[in-house]
Amino acid sequence: MDILHIIFDAIDEINLSLEDVQMDKNEDTVIFGKESVLDSMDLVHFISLIEEKIEDESGNYISIADENAMSLEVSPFKTVKTLKEYINQLL
Repeated sequence: MDILHIIFDAIDEINLSLEDVQMDKNEDTVIFGKESVLDSMDLVHFISLIEEKIEDESGNYISIADENAMSLEVSPFKTVKTLKEYINQLL
């Protein structure tokens, strides 16, 4: 399963709902924080899309935004790269 491809697919879908700005499709794109183009509702939608796409491809549900993710020293939601690495650890 290509996690980066799944994340980029989710970015494509999120970009359809963003009006003034677009998320870039690269590993350095900031997902959460001051430099992010996502508000809190967009972030929830983005994470849900990724979870759904992983379940569709693998048949297994994984929770990305759980207590473990929130307690990590480096947030898995900082960039596309940190999210990809975190999801790979979960799988």
